[in-house]
Amino acid sequence: MIETKDIQKIIDKYDQSKLAVGTLGSHSSLNIFKGAKEEGLRTVCICKEKDAIMYQKYPVVDELIIVKDFTELLNESLQERLRNLNVILIPHGSFTAYLSTEQLTDSLKVPLMGNRKLLHWEANRKSQEDWLHQAGLRLPATFKSPNDIDRLVIAKLQGAKGGRGYFLTNSPKSFYKKADEMIKRGLITKEDIETVHLQEYVLGVNVYPSYFSSILNSDVELLSMDRRYETAVDSIGKIPASEQLEIDIAPTYTVVGNFPIVLRESLLPEVMRMGEAVHKKATELTPPGIIGPFCLETVITDDLKIYTFEISARIVAGTNVGIGTSPYAYLRYGENMYMGRRIALELKNAVKQKQLQDVVA
Repeated sequence: MIETKDIQKIIDKYDQSKLAVGTLGSHSSLNIFKGAKEEGLRTVCICKEKDAIMYQKYPVVDELIIVKDFTELLNESLQERLRNLNVILIPHGSFTAYLSTEQLTDSLKVPLMGNRKLLHWEANRKSQEDWLHQAGLRLPATFKSPNDIDRLVIAKLQGAKGGRGYFLTNSPKSFYKKADEMIKRGLITKEDIETVHLQEYVLGVNVYPSYFSSILNSDVELLSMDRRYETAVDSIGKIPASEQLEIDIAPTYTVVGNFPIVLRESLLPEVMRMGEAVHKKATELTPPGIIGPFCLETVITDDLKIYTFEISARIVAGTNVGIGTSPYAYLRYGENMYMGRRIALELKNAVKQKQLQDVVA
C-alpha cells in the first residue's frame, strides 16, 4: 500500500503555487473543474475520446489527456505526467467503478484529496454497514442469504454501479427468478449473485445529503441535498397496474439524473448530527477520518425516522444539482458555493496554511 510518507515526498516536489486539480472525465468532473477554475486553479482531465465534446462545449479544462480506458491512470508514464503538472486528483464514483480499491491504494502514485483507506470501506457493503452501525445510525435489516428473505428487500451489487442491476424481491423464489432475468438482460453476472447485498426495502422518500469534512476547520458542513431519478422504477408508474401485472416487468434502478430537494427544517438537526457521527467514527477507524466530500444515502419514513442504507466517502453525482444554487451552501457561504468549489477552496487554504499534506493521501 502507498503510505503517507510516499505521498509526502511527492507533495514536497510540487510547485504548490501552480497546483492543478485533476480527475477522470465523467461523473462529477464538470462540478469539480468549474469549482477549481472559480478558485483560480488549473484543471487536468483524463478523458475518453468520445467524451471530449463535453469539455469543448464547457471550457473548464486547461489540459485534456485522452485515454482509451480509465485503467491507463495506473500507467507510470501518465502518473509522471500528472505529477509534473502538480496535480491533486479528486476521486469520484468512476474511480471505484473502473479501478479496484487495491489498485487505487497500491498503484496510484499521485496525490488524492481524501483518505485512501476509506475507499476499501466504501467498496465493501458489509464494512459500510459496520461503520454506520458503530456511528449510531439507524439501518435497514440485511440478509446473509437469498434463502433467508422473508420481506421486501432490494438486491444490490457491490461497488459503485449507479443502481444498475438492482432489483426488488420478497422471497427466495422471487429472488432467483429475477436474478435469472437480470442475467439474461445483461445487467448482472452469475458472479454478481455470489456477492449480492440483500437489504430490507424501507418504504419512504430517498434523500441524499452531501457533506464536506474540513480537516483545516475541524468541521463537517452540510452543503447540498438531492434525490435520484432512476429508470425503470421511476417510469413504471406511467404504466397502468393491469399492464404491469400482465407483462410481469422487473424494473431496475439505473440512475439517469438527480433532483434537488429541500428538506423540512425540523429534520435538519438530525441530518447534521448524522454527518458528524459518521465522521467521528471514521477518525477512529481510519485516522484522520473523512477528508472532503461524503454523502449519506437515506430514506425517510412517514413517521420521520431516517434510515441510512449506504455511504459514499467522496463526491457524489447528486452534488451536481447544487452547482451555483444549493440553498444549504448558500446559507453558509452566500452565493455560488457548491461542492466542486468547496473542494478547490480547501486545497487553496491548505496551501496558504502549509497544510497540503493534511488533506491528501
